[in-house]
Amino acid sequence: MKRVLVCEDEDSIREFVVLNLKRSGYEVVDVNCGEDAVKAFDDAGGNFDAALLDIMMPGMDGFAVCKSLRERSAKIGIIMLSAKSQEMDKVSSLMMGADDYITKPFSISELVARVDAICRRVSLMDSSKADNGDEITSGPFVINLKSRVLLKNGKPVDLTQVEYQIMEFFLKNQNTALDRMTILKQIWGDNYYGEEKIVDVNIRRIRMKIEDEPSSPKYIITIWGYGYKWSSGE
Repeated sequence: MKRVLVCEDEDSIREFVVLNLKRSGYEVVDVNCGEDAVKAFDDAGGNFDAALLDIMMPGMDGFAVCKSLRERSAKIGIIMLSAKSQEMDKVSSLMMGADDYITKPFSISELVARVDAICRRVSLMDSSKADNGDEITSGPFVINLKSRVLLKNGKPVDLTQVEYQIMEFFLKNQNTALDRMTILKQIWGDNYYGEEKIVDVNIRRIRMKIEDEPSSPKYIITIWGYGYKWSSGE
C-alpha cells in the first residue's frame, strides 16, 4: 500500500484530504505542523511515497518542510498545497524541490489524480534494477534506463524522479525540438490540470545540476516561444 504524508494546519481541510486518500487506497500519516512532518518522516525512516504540504503554516512553513524532505530523499513525490495563486509561490515551491502544486480550493478528484501520478513515478524508481541496464550516452552524460541513474563524467547527478523523467525524455529525443505541452503530457500525463510553467521551472532546476554555466546552458537549449532541445554540447 502506498504511503502519503499529509501536512496541513487547517483541521477541516486535512481531515477531508485524509479521508479521501484513504478511500482511494492510500495509507496516510497526517500532521498539523511542519516540525511534526519532518519528525514523522524521520520516525518512519523516510518510508513515504508522497507528501502533501501546505505552504502557509505557522512555525516551519511548507517551503522549509519541502526543502528538508528533499534533502533527505530524492525519491519522494512532493505536492504543495497553497491558498494563494501568486506565481512566486508556485516557482518557489518547485525550486525548493517540489514536484507539483495545487491551488486551493481544489477538487478531490484532482488531488487524487495528482497523488496517483506521483506514486506511479516512485513505483517506477523502486522497481528498477541496476544490472544489465540499457544506457544512452550523450557528450559527458550516460543515463542508465534500468537503474534510472544519470552520470556526468562518471559521477552520479542527484535528480528527483520528475527531473530524471525529463532527462530520460531529452536523451531519447536528442537534437529534437520539444514543445512545452509535449513535455508536460509526457511527464505529468494527459490529464494534468496544471500549467506549462511547471516545465520551465523544472528545466531551470535541472540546469543548475547539470550545466557548467546554468545561465549559459549548452545541453538544454531554449527554443524561444516553443520549448527546449537537448544537445550533446559538442
